[in-house]
Amino acid sequence: MSLGKPLSPLAFGGAPVGNLFAEVSDEEATRALRHAWEGGIRHFDTAPYYGFGLSETRIGQALAGVPRDSYTLSTKLGRVIEDDDGRDGMADGFAVSGRRARFDYSRDGLRRSLDASLRRLGTDYIDILFLHDIGTLTHGADHPRVLAQALDEALPEMARMRDEGVVGAIGLGVNEQAVCLDVMPRFPLDAIMLAGRYTLFEQHASREVMARAGADDVAVLVAGPYNAGLLGGAAGPGDTYDYAPATAEVRTRAQRFYDVLRDTGVEVGATALQFPLAHSAVVSVVCGLRSVDEVDAALRRHRATVPAAAWNALRASGLIEAEAPTP
Repeated sequence: MSLGKPLSPLAFGGAPVGNLFAEVSDEEATRALRHAWEGGIRHFDTAPYYGFGLSETRIGQALAGVPRDSYTLSTKLGRVIEDDDGRDGMADGFAVSGRRARFDYSRDGLRRSLDASLRRLGTDYIDILFLHDIGTLTHGADHPRVLAQALDEALPEMARMRDEGVVGAIGLGVNEQAVCLDVMPRFPLDAIMLAGRYTLFEQHASREVMARAGADDVAVLVAGPYNAGLLGGAAGPGDTYDYAPATAEVRTRAQRFYDVLRDTGVEVGATALQFPLAHSAVVSVVCGLRSVDEVDAALRRHRATVPAAAWNALRASGLIEAEAPTP
């Protein structure tokens, strides 16, 4: 696969330390990030959008002094961050005041965004750079125009950044397979970050893109392995799915994972973290983390022994697709 260096199988997702849905102090964020590095997590993912620059700033500060070649970084392009003195509270889900994000997929916008990200992260090099949130899910009726700009302007400019040596690999960071299938035959990608679509809870909405990634040697980073908290709880399903309240139907299906695994002694969260890594195209699972306790839980789940009987029980119950590989 076209990545400059291998990624740690478990990666630190930086949206929560950008104050996603709740405030995190600078001290808490720094402790979580350093604890992750000390625990063996070596890939850190972020974006300008996460806290309107706050996530990148905190990651840069926490990793300052850590040898740059001891970890890998990914961030994203597609939004520029601007001051907005009138904005307060939970703008776009982030508890950050005085700033906003604006879509900008132009060459100039991408360059300004990358320069700002490098400053916030305190580095001169990004291992993987993703084009963020193109697709119908985000842009609706404006998707055809955004897709054309991505293909004609944004992705070629990102390829130039890679040629210049400031970026190691380029790709898409999205939440839907359709836009990946739009782009992949028309522009060569090194990587895709796909959030919430190839998970223990669901595989049907990623079947085609995962097959294409395997065939085209495109590295896949799976984000949102718990589907935004649905399978993250220790005792039962969470209340959210894809960053919205889970429906009764979704919660009922999620409960079945807990029911099936209850007698195996295996934590649902452990199977959720480990499942994507069995696919040959997947190089890392990106788990959003905000505290030392959450880092410890992710490390424990990632390292837990999941016997074949647990995977067989999930497959026999129809909760994972028959052809989906398991560890």
